[in-house]
Order: sequence, then structure tokens, then C-alpha cells
Amino acid sequence: MAREATITRTTKETDITLSIDLDGDGATAIDTGIGFFDHMLEAFGRHGLFNLTVNATGDLNVDGHHTVEDVGIVLGKAVAEALGDKRGIRRFGSIALPMDETLVLAAIDISGRGALYWDIDVPYALLGMFDSTLAKEFFIAFATNAGITLHVQGLAGENVHHIIEATFKAVARALREAVEPDPRAADALPSTKGAL
Repeated sequence: MAREATITRTTKETDITLSIDLDGDGATAIDTGIGFFDHMLEAFGRHGLFNLTVNATGDLNVDGHHTVEDVGIVLGKAVAEALGDKRGIRRFGSIALPMDETLVLAAIDISGRGALYWDIDVPYALLGMFDSTLAKEFFIAFATNAGITLHVQGLAGENVHHIIEATFKAVARALREAVEPDPRAADALPSTKGAL
């Protein structure tokens, strides 16, 4: 059964259509109007091996906050929908991902309880039109709407671009592991409670 979803969300601030295939090959087509954010979403798709298409227009005349946060919301909803009843998945995934001087740990539990636990120092910087403080806002929106428990910890890092990019890659790799079908689990739900 295909693990895919397409979500459209329109508000007074943003208009977003996003499609994801959890079992893809990393093909992406991203257009948010924020170049650095597009680069991060491309890295997310590529390293998660998710086919990801994002078309977003937002009130960039104000700033990038609404666009970045709302894409996080829609991506989270799409991942949750694509996972369906979550039967047969590994559920947990983690990685310590290096990128030059940077090292980021990401750990995921597809728990049904969406929350972000963020312990990473991201210095303030403007990366093109992307305000570095928006990285955390994106992952809050994503984890909450995907129904995943997400821990992100910065173990080393100085360059802001590297820290944020390593975070996107680490979360993608951890998510890739967590959503993978577990051949030993058949179609069992990975929980002793009988629900996720």
C-alpha cells in the first residue's frame, strides 16, 4: 500500500500544497520563495529518501516566519497521513550526524504524542531571507503535527549554516529509520498499548 499524502492548507498568511512519498528515492521539487529554506527541504527529502514536493506562497513582505512555520505544519500532517495506522514500522530512529565541524543528534519516536525537545544552540543570523531562529519554529510545527516525539541536540558546531543543515539532515535520517517497515514486525502495531 502506498505511503503517500498530499495536503493543501490555505490561510490569510500562506497557501501551501505539499506531497510526500515515504518510500521514494529522494526526488524533490521545492518552491517556498525562501532560498535557504528550499535548500533545507531538498536536503530533508534527499537524506530521508522521501519524494517531496512543496509549493508555498506566503506573506514574505512581512517576513518568512509564517511560511516556514506553516510548511512545518503541513509537512507534519502529510507524514502523519502517509503513515496511516503505523502498523509494521520500526517506530524509533536516531542518528548522530556530522557535517564538517558540526555534530547533531536527532532521535524520533513515532509516538502519537507530538513534541519537540530542542537542545541546540543556533546563533542568530540571516541566511538569505531565512532567519536562523525559524529552524526551531519549523521543527516545533513539524513534530506537533506529525505526532512524533523529536529530540534534537547539538553536540558541536560553529557555522550557523552547518548547524541548521545538519539538523535537517539528521531529522530526515532519523525519520527515515523510524518509518521503515520492520520485516520482523509484519503488520503489528509497535506498541504494548495497542494504539499509537
